[in-house]
Amino acid sequence: MAGREFAETVGLKALAWLAEEEARLSAFLAASGSGPGDLRRRAQAPDLLPELLGAVLDFVLSEDRHVLDFAAHAGLAPETVQAARAALPGGELPHWT
Repeated sequence: MAGREFAETVGLKALAWLAEEEARLSAFLAASGSGPGDLRRRAQAPDLLPELLGAVLDFVLSEDRHVLDFAAHAGLAPETVQAARAALPGGELPHWT
């Protein structure tokens, strides 16, 4: 299992990866029900950041292509993304999809 600090680093890399392409970021915002202002607010609030990063990794994990593309971009093994998600708030819950 990944440590919390490592998991947050992976989540931040995933957030940056989403932000690099407008279509990916728009898809995340639509899926999360967030707007750009809410995303900025949550990213800047230390108490909200871990949950935001969990949501980002949930989005990445929702499609195999996202996992593979992000992992390749970040230089990580694809299974590292799931391990990072498990170390963030809500990650201990079963993922039934």
